[in-house]
Amino acid sequence: MEKMKIAVAGAAGRMGRELVRAIHARTDCVMTGALEQMGSLALGQDAGLLAGLGKLGVPITSDALELFAKVDAVLDFTAPQASVEFAALAANARIVHVLGTTGLGPEDEKKIAAAARHATIVTAGNMSLGVNLLAALTRKVAEALDADYDIEILEMHHRHKVDAPSGTALALGERVAAARGRRLEDLAVYTRQGRVGPRVPGTIGFSVSRGGNIVGEHTVRFIGAEEELSFTHEAQDRKMFARGALRAARWVAGRAPGLYSMADVLGLARS
Repeated sequence: MEKMKIAVAGAAGRMGRELVRAIHARTDCVMTGALEQMGSLALGQDAGLLAGLGKLGVPITSDALELFAKVDAVLDFTAPQASVEFAALAANARIVHVLGTTGLGPEDEKKIAAAARHATIVTAGNMSLGVNLLAALTRKVAEALDADYDIEILEMHHRHKVDAPSGTALALGERVAAARGRRLEDLAVYTRQGRVGPRVPGTIGFSVSRGGNIVGEHTVRFIGAEEELSFTHEAQDRKMFARGALRAARWVAGRAPGLYSMADVLGLARS
């Protein structure tokens, strides 16, 4: 089998370096491109050296157009504005775009969906197997329990995370809202301060913590009058996100252009 040629966007960042290491560890992929933004101090440096692997002969560039033209797939855990631009480039190049960026807004998502008419895009706020199983389980439980059960979603991440709530927490909330035939924006409660009054039945509460080097923790609590059911996923190493991204890239290779999710990759998509 021919090796899949993969590039990493944001290759000098923590997640980018993890992706470089994950690609290097596989026998069915080859690292052929590394991208950073204009002005980055990492430009021109070897992506392998930055990832602690030794020299790979893959210099980091800011020329996304040239890079997208010579690879089969791009793994992208960067920022919303950059990811929207990369989706458009992937559409022009007719390649795979695995998108793990969080903090995407509705307009960003519309542009990415438009790019998916020509690019083969897998997008997910979290690419771990465990989190996607949690999401599927959360929806099943929300379908089984009525609004007498209050739902709270708690998430914790490292001090450097810039968006809140996390993309994963929002995705979990969307699963719950969909199970109840509603939109998350109609049910979500993101802040509580002062005399807020009693809880409105059916709402979904979010709590956010930031500190230290926490990779990621998510808990969904279904709280009834006489019992509580809770599910928690704790990320212990960023390697799992990189493995998930590579699994997505290999799974989607050769499929028709379109917008896919990790539920599709893992066979968890609803029929």
